[in-house]
Amino acid sequence: MWSPCAKAPEHVQIRALTIPAVPDCPIAGESLPLVIISHGYGGWYLGHHDTAEALADSGFVVVAINHPYANYADMSRANGLSVLIARPADIKRTIDFMLTDFRDSARIDPQRIGFYGFSQGGYTGLVLAGANPDFSKLPSRCADPKAVGCPQTSQARPPRPSPILQTLTHDHRIRAMVVAEPLSIVFQTTDSVKDVTVPLQVWGSELGGGGGASPEDVATLIHVLPKKPDFRIVPKAVHMSFLTMCPKIDTSSQACIDAPGFDRAAFHRTFNAEVVAFFQRNLGE
Repeated sequence: MWSPCAKAPEHVQIRALTIPAVPDCPIAGESLPLVIISHGYGGWYLGHHDTAEALADSGFVVVAINHPYANYADMSRANGLSVLIARPADIKRTIDFMLTDFRDSARIDPQRIGFYGFSQGGYTGLVLAGANPDFSKLPSRCADPKAVGCPQTSQARPPRPSPILQTLTHDHRIRAMVVAEPLSIVFQTTDSVKDVTVPLQVWGSELGGGGGASPEDVATLIHVLPKKPDFRIVPKAVHMSFLTMCPKIDTSSQACIDAPGFDRAAFHRTFNAEVVAFFQRNLGE
């Protein structure tokens, strides 16, 4: 969790990352807006820490979670349908906790809740906002039988079942939403997103690279939404360009590789400022 803090930040080491923070700093302010962050496939709660920091410095309480069984430390169910169904419920439980059981819940304004999601996190947000995905559009599951979270067999997998829509969690307490490179292939019809009317900012990359979140998939999503969002396409960006800057010891990771000529640090300064401004406009007092 990040929040407004009256103390100057220190350098805090978490795994390979060094982030500016004040551990256990008392929350500064009252009636604060809340933003929940949802990571993508195989991600984790610090994958967008710079965006969280920018929001907290601007007066937001920010919470990021690890989605169970589909994060960097535990991918045991990451290639199954159950995690996609569970993701929105994970966020709803987080909001429930922050508004009721969190020790400083009285400092949060329940009428000013926002959401930021990347890739599968973007899918998560769209479902929360009222979208109903068509999972039959997803790429064949477990095409590689050695993939983590897949049965160890070379037999063909049956088609993905269509879950009963009532099992998907919508949460209209969320009043504004930013999604980056959302898993969009499951939202390709006007009917699938007809109930998504929340103020929405959508970011896409020019070059793509995310399964089910290609530039074409994202463009189709924009076309079928009932209310046109604030849509931004980032020149020279790839799917992973929306992740926070990588530590120097990990620059060879696929998550750290950008297209030639793309400055991720410079882009994130602009991106974070635009995200903060969007939430300020739509979650203002």
